[in-house]
Amino acid sequence: MASSVPSTPLLKDELDIVIPTIRNLDFLEMWRPYFQPYHLIIVQDGDPSRTIKVPDGFDYELYNRNDINRILGPKASCISFKDSACRCFGYMVSKKKYIFTIDDDCFVAKDPSGKEINALAQHIKNLLSPSTPFFFNTLYDPYREGTDFVRGYPFSLREGVSTAVSHGLWLNIPDYDAPTQLVKPMERNTRYVDAVLTIPKGTLFPMCGMNLAFDRELIGPAMYFGLMGDGQPIGRYDDMWAGWCTKVICDHLGLGVKTGLPYIWHSKASNPFVNLKKEYNGIFWQEELIPFFQSATLTKDCTTVQKCYIELSKQVKAKLGKIDPYFNKLSEAMVTWIEAWDELNPSSSASAEVANGPAKAK
Repeated sequence: MASSVPSTPLLKDELDIVIPTIRNLDFLEMWRPYFQPYHLIIVQDGDPSRTIKVPDGFDYELYNRNDINRILGPKASCISFKDSACRCFGYMVSKKKYIFTIDDDCFVAKDPSGKEINALAQHIKNLLSPSTPFFFNTLYDPYREGTDFVRGYPFSLREGVSTAVSHGLWLNIPDYDAPTQLVKPMERNTRYVDAVLTIPKGTLFPMCGMNLAFDRELIGPAMYFGLMGDGQPIGRYDDMWAGWCTKVICDHLGLGVKTGLPYIWHSKASNPFVNLKKEYNGIFWQEELIPFFQSATLTKDCTTVQKCYIELSKQVKAKLGKIDPYFNKLSEAMVTWIEAWDELNPSSSASAEVANGPAKAK
């Protein structure tokens, strides 16, 4: 019967799912109805001699540290080791327009009615609808069915801009830092807020990488998760670093970032004492990092994501290098990342101007 034939999944041939992992990917069984039509890029962290098992029936490619070293050569130094930041290697080797990335301890959540949430479909919906970073709509996302722009919203801004990032949330285990984990060990997020909103221009946010989608062609080169983990003085700030850099560049180029739906179910809390050791420097440094990004400006010459990112790397060295020598090293890694990105993605390099162009001052 014709009705039993499933409809073609949205963006089936235009989206890759990137998963960083150190373990067998049994969690994919729960996601099978939603992920099986798509191509997976699995980035194996840790010991490359260990064999990671992937359930049958998934279309995937798997990269370990040996593959990263082989593909990038000396430039592999920019990819973190023993940290989920290694996931950004998957963004670099993908050839698709869109990326969805998820952690292996994230399961399918249910909405308040008990219906399973197709997180990937909601991310796609977010990315394919415009954003409104220049003027806040009090009914949140005006492009969602059943809502619109409110009275007083300028008609000249109602067309919106392209959405570069869709940032999803989590039920159950909240995404807390170690001090908050320690004082609230039993806290669980049970609040399901049925909303999506555009983060306004000039406003930073703490980006979580465990339930995230983005337009790789629009913003991919800025999605570098930094130098974290093994051999580095900081961890658990990889997605945060990428989020701050990305938001500054999106604001400059006139691109949008959405947050809210979809929710996933975050199944297990990481050890707060281990986390504290990883975050210790970051907790101090963020008090200077955030003002740095809040005041960062890019010149009119920065017309591509790559140019923006290189300019940002120079500012990191000039202004953050005095905090700790790590930031000089990170600045150099940011440049290496862009060089490696352009080597693997020659068609997306310097000639690819962002369609919206640098944002006009508002």
